[in-house]
Amino acid sequence: GFARDLVNRPGNKLTPIMLAEAVAGAVGELPVEVQVLDEKETRALGMEAFHAVGDSSANPPRLIIVRYKGGQEGARPIVLVGKGVCFDSGGYSLKRSMRGMKGDMAGGASVAAAILALAENRAAVNVTAVIPAVENRITPASFLPDDVIGSMSGKTIEIGSTDAEGRLILADAITYSIQKENACKVVDIATLTGAIGGMLGGVAAGVMANDDSFYGDLQAAAGRSGEKFWRMPDYPEYKKLIESPLADLYNSSNDGCGAIAAGMFLSAFAGDTPWLHLDIAGTAWNSAHGLEYQGKGATGMGVTTLYELCRGC
Repeated sequence: GFARDLVNRPGNKLTPIMLAEAVAGAVGELPVEVQVLDEKETRALGMEAFHAVGDSSANPPRLIIVRYKGGQEGARPIVLVGKGVCFDSGGYSLKRSMRGMKGDMAGGASVAAAILALAENRAAVNVTAVIPAVENRITPASFLPDDVIGSMSGKTIEIGSTDAEGRLILADAITYSIQKENACKVVDIATLTGAIGGMLGGVAAGVMANDDSFYGDLQAAAGRSGEKFWRMPDYPEYKKLIESPLADLYNSSNDGCGAIAAGMFLSAFAGDTPWLHLDIAGTAWNSAHGLEYQGKGATGMGVTTLYELCRGC
């Protein structure tokens, strides 16, 4: 319910600061720690990709971190990274329709709800949620197609589309999770691409994984939660989709396969850390071809599977 309520909230009622306040306010007496980094702190970390998007709005970005330490003391946490684009206009690569774009923070809502559920049930695991929260708007400070930007990892990125903003903020959040939170495993979840909806409709979410065992854990968790996931290929040939003559990576696709291209882009930032990417763009909002048992509006996709995944690790 918490995740669905967040996703259903209008963009003017859920700015990045308001999202941080909502997450912190939901903690109550639960044994979790919430830290919110402001724009000065994230800029000092070198999160240039995050700021390329976040600086486009008068509502400043926030990096929301929630830590639950229910497992062995000193054990490295599983880190859940949730896309928190509180509203997505597409930037200068303007969307033809912006209806529903208040829900582009559904991944962030999912990881927040999952970690709160783990804390409430005192699961014996260390889990951290990281939510890069931004708005993608059109202003004089907005980034532009053909720009080349940096990132916290040091990798450079050529901008093919400002509407491929989610992978930019996730890239820096994944790097932050590995470098600063000492993640043993990373899961990112995001309403990332329209292409995944075209591929799988409103029934299943797409997955990309760099570790077969970790993907097996996800399948087992989904078997318990009842949510559906489908693994996308990551053959080396797909790397050509995100090649750039000017930078280390291209943030769009050179030749279709939009959902796969987005996953390949994020895999470059996960490196050797076991990683799962969940693209829930087709399933975060109940559609005409969704599931009959779901109510109207946000579905809370991913919450129960993330809970089961972390509890089972």
